[in-house]
Amino acid sequence: MGHTTTDGPPIAGLLLAAGGGRRLGGRPKALLEHRGRPLVEHAVGVLRAGGCEVVHVVLGAAAGSVRERASLPGCVLVDNPAWEEGMGSSLRAGLASLAGSGAGAAVVSLVDQPGIGPEAVRRVVAAAAPGSRGALVAASYGGKRGHPVLIGADRWADVRSSAAGDRGARAYLREHESSIVLVECGDVAEPYDIDTPEDLAHLE
Repeated sequence: MGHTTTDGPPIAGLLLAAGGGRRLGGRPKALLEHRGRPLVEHAVGVLRAGGCEVVHVVLGAAAGSVRERASLPGCVLVDNPAWEEGMGSSLRAGLASLAGSGAGAAVVSLVDQPGIGPEAVRRVVAAAAPGSRGALVAASYGGKRGHPVLIGADRWADVRSSAAGDRGARAYLREHESSIVLVECGDVAEPYDIDTPEDLAHLE
């Protein structure tokens, strides 16, 4: 599952899967069906296939049901009791669980973007200098920054301190725009979100 890099610490996946699907009538996004399985399983598989050796999954809405219904062997499951505050709280919880894990970087992805597959993750990982704990890499789509985003371990504390509300790492990334390596992925991935009932058409 994924390749082990011999030239640096492992790269972890950080999957933000806590959303309550407010505009989907309160259906937790992690449990939406995609190809017959919960969306969270699909998203973990993408990170693993893209080269992330261990995946930390931040759960929030219906965390108990997700634990019961989704098969997530080998994942580190992180509960975010403050998930209703928005994505920033999930990012903080996830980075806190990664601190001290030995990972050199984390690839942050969102559970509700099933159009982004392993190839985009692989490209983002490949663009980070091996072993660079200060790396900052983001996928872009037609030149517009999106997910996944790779954040080197040396940056985690600063990202955590700036993550608030629904912005996640956005404020930090804007401040460090000149340091971000952008990797075009529009030819291999589609960055749509599953937010509204109409978006469910993207799921199989």
